[in-house]
Amino acid sequence: MSGGPLAGVRVLELAGLGPGPFAAMLLADLGADVVRVDRPGGPRLAVVPPEQDLLGRGKRSVCLDLASPDDVARLLALVGRTDLLIEGFRPGVAERLGVGPDQCLARAPRLVYGRMTGWGQDGPDAHVAGHDLTYVAVTGALHAIGRPGEAPAVPLNLLGDFAGGVYLVAGLLAALHESRASGVGQVVDAAMVDSSAHLMTMFYGLFAAGAWQDVRGANLLDGGAPFYDVYATADGRHMAVGALEKPFFQALLAGLGIDPAEVDRADVAAWPALRGRLAQAFAARTQAEWVAVFAGTDACVAPVLGLGQAHEHPHLVARGTFVEHLGVVQPAPAPRFSRTPGALDRPPPAVGQHTAEVLADWLR
Repeated sequence: MSGGPLAGVRVLELAGLGPGPFAAMLLADLGADVVRVDRPGGPRLAVVPPEQDLLGRGKRSVCLDLASPDDVARLLALVGRTDLLIEGFRPGVAERLGVGPDQCLARAPRLVYGRMTGWGQDGPDAHVAGHDLTYVAVTGALHAIGRPGEAPAVPLNLLGDFAGGVYLVAGLLAALHESRASGVGQVVDAAMVDSSAHLMTMFYGLFAAGAWQDVRGANLLDGGAPFYDVYATADGRHMAVGALEKPFFQALLAGLGIDPAEVDRADVAAWPALRGRLAQAFAARTQAEWVAVFAGTDACVAPVLGLGQAHEHPHLVARGTFVEHLGVVQPAPAPRFSRTPGALDRPPPAVGQHTAEVLADWLR
């Protein structure tokens, strides 16, 4: 990667799953030189071919066997030239392999050592297995998502894995900023339980103030309000409605042809009837027809698009939100920078594809 605001920053990613690879991809998107350290044979969970593993984009791969003292020595030599390190082992594993924080900081005192786990580095469950859904479940976030009277909805693995990866990046960059002032590195303990809970900060505040019910589908932002929900269209598709403020709600009613004098949105007891009217109105036309009705309005209404459609949305096309890179449609780097934009210039690597190149490049 030649450009981007993180040009010149070197990152070692000890290959793992989910949030660590996502964090490293985000750093690569922003211009960092990211080297993924793969194990012989590659990942234990290989779902797609390497060229379609988009979390690997922008990275180079070296293959090292951390059960081998010689390869551990090679890794520590690379650590000596590294700014940021990412590992996602269970607590204590990196130490047993000889690449824990103490060993690495001894080689690179300014190093920022990022640890990405579900439960964190301490606590009674720190060594217990889990996945995204496990961690989100105990923070209140999963309980809050879904329809009333139904089981919680599974929110992909966005709130644990990938939100956790974003928090890891925030921690890494904050610690990198500090280390460049102090000359001393440190360890960043990023846990999915912590980040998932942190994402719920506003809702815990609302709950404490008595402005949020601890049940699904009964609140302003969880589908409880009929003017913040999803409605089916005549062709079996859906429109998302987020008309929270009164002017936006008035624009919604105008588009649907509903007389505002017949609606009292402040009357919570009348919400079920209002929801029925909105559902009946949306069911009368196709998604494309409603897109045309609400185009350019402030009704806060948008079509619910699938993965095969989103890249064709006119606004996303105009902004270049999605790009086709090496034959694969994928999200472009985000956020955007006026002077040092990120770019995609390296495809996801095969395991060990750059071992000789990286060792020669970083250790010369």
